[in-house]
Amino acid sequence: MDHLPSDPAMLVSSINMLLRDEEFDTLDSLCACFDLEPAELHARLLGEGYVYSPEQRQFRPSGYDA
Repeated sequence: MDHLPSDPAMLVSSINMLLRDEEFDTLDSLCACFDLEPAELHARLLGEGYVYSPEQRQFRPSGYDA
């Protein structure tokens, strides 16, 4: 993947896929590869209703339990 999509739903899906398929060990390493600031990515996706779960290594809808 050369770049990440700009659409929030597609962005979350792409990030979660890359982390799930173990192409990247951490969100920080993924962000470094795509020249993103992790804090900016968190803030952008929080504004779209997603939060990052480090335990699950994925972005999830805000308020999603378990």
